[in-house]
Amino acid sequence: MTDSIIQKVREELTKNNTLRVGINASNFLLVSGINSDGSPFGIAPDLGRLFAHELEVTPKFIVFENPGKLADAGLEGAWDIAFVGNEPQRAKDIAFSAPYLEIPVTFLVREDSLIKDLSEIDQVGNRISVMNRSAYDLYLTAKIKHATIVRAKSIDESFEQFIHDDLEVLGGLKPRLESDCEKIPGSRVLDGQITSVKQSAGTLPAHEESANYLHEFIERTKATGVVSNLIKKYNVNGVSVAPPA
Repeated sequence: MTDSIIQKVREELTKNNTLRVGINASNFLLVSGINSDGSPFGIAPDLGRLFAHELEVTPKFIVFENPGKLADAGLEGAWDIAFVGNEPQRAKDIAFSAPYLEIPVTFLVREDSLIKDLSEIDQVGNRISVMNRSAYDLYLTAKIKHATIVRAKSIDESFEQFIHDDLEVLGGLKPRLESDCEKIPGSRVLDGQITSVKQSAGTLPAHEESANYLHEFIERTKATGVVSNLIKKYNVNGVSVAPPA
């Protein structure tokens, strides 16, 4: 990219030499922890640091407890770029890059469940526990016609809700469900996936030059092995680098 384009992106996105980076802390696969100074680390925060480095500005992380709050805050101009699942509902208000990483979504059922495969989920009487306004909640809301979606405030609470309310199905990211499966004797994670959460970077639609640059940045991080190296660095299992756009 030319210096003039980078300067234009700086003018669109930054103020006082600072880039505000929105991070969804609820995705444990992409946010591995918090440093002593309060800044997050993991795949998504590290990509934010790399982008800020390209612009020669300082990243300031704005951390949200769930993706819904992150998306809402974008409407108020609370961040300059953000890392969050790319879903059609969010794309109305966020100019997304192509995905940099994909996470499969499936379901967990109990040992005595008669459900054998994904095609049997959407039936009357099945209650599906999910995290409210997660990418997979948005997907299921658009697709589920007969089963009932029961929402909880967080991933942990969706698990507790599944247990305590004796719900039939727990929906979520496959790596997390495989971990949850170990806590429930005899439970099963269904084979395959209903969709994948496509993790992307985004900015406000009005920032057209910056959106294009962010897209190009993400494509480079995939092509040069940056994303795959971050997956290895943080020992994140069950995810894959998204294909080239």
